[in-house]
Amino acid sequence: MRLLWINPVGTDLFDGPIKEFLETAKAPGTEIEVVSLPRGPMHLEYHYYEALILTDTLHQVRRAELEGFDAAVIGCFYDPGLREAREIAERLVVTAPAESAMHIAATLGHAFSIIVGRKKWIPKMHENVVKYGFKDNLASFKSVDLGVYDFQKDRAETARRLKAAAKEAVEMDRAEVIILGCTIEFGFYRELQEELGVPVIDAVIAPLKYAEFLVELRDRFGWAASKVYGYQSPPVEEIRDWKLADQYGIRGLWG
Repeated sequence: MRLLWINPVGTDLFDGPIKEFLETAKAPGTEIEVVSLPRGPMHLEYHYYEALILTDTLHQVRRAELEGFDAAVIGCFYDPGLREAREIAERLVVTAPAESAMHIAATLGHAFSIIVGRKKWIPKMHENVVKYGFKDNLASFKSVDLGVYDFQKDRAETARRLKAAAKEAVEMDRAEVIILGCTIEFGFYRELQEELGVPVIDAVIAPLKYAEFLVELRDRFGWAASKVYGYQSPPVEEIRDWKLADQYGIRGLWG
């Protein structure tokens, strides 16, 4: 199985560390490549930034399909472009952190809490909770008042804040599972889990394992994304007639 992890930001700063971490969690036989975008914002903490990366992210997904990858992961907890990516994918499995983590968490316990960096992130993430059908499973959101670039800067301080927030979620909000709500929170789940005694879902491992699972379902049982209604792909003839490849500088992606 070949999996492409897409960091949907205009920097490769996290490509190496995330690939190294993914290698510790992948199934035997899974080959992983990690890429970032050739342009764009350095993080997605604002809606404007998120909007800017959608075009390049979707075209990375299209390239993954054409290059024979089995799965692609859009590596941001906002799940930017997930629905659109599944629409343009034919055989390719596409996953993202929030959807994957919530499905896993809801299986391991009835109520989960999501630990985020900044309160600014919560409204968008709450929209995804509702969209994915997990509103009744949400115990709470907890903010640790850290930006994307702060999580790995002082790991001891990050661990302290995550532990305090997660402990409050379990003891006060009755969360049975904790979700780390940012991919750059990778690597903290194990020590939190051991201290709290509840499952702690890592936002990098979750979409990796979910992708591996969905690829197996596709290959063994033919269970792939339905193309009847919501994920029906746009007509290639229309894309060609409108000369979208020329307009967006993506010749070769649509024949």
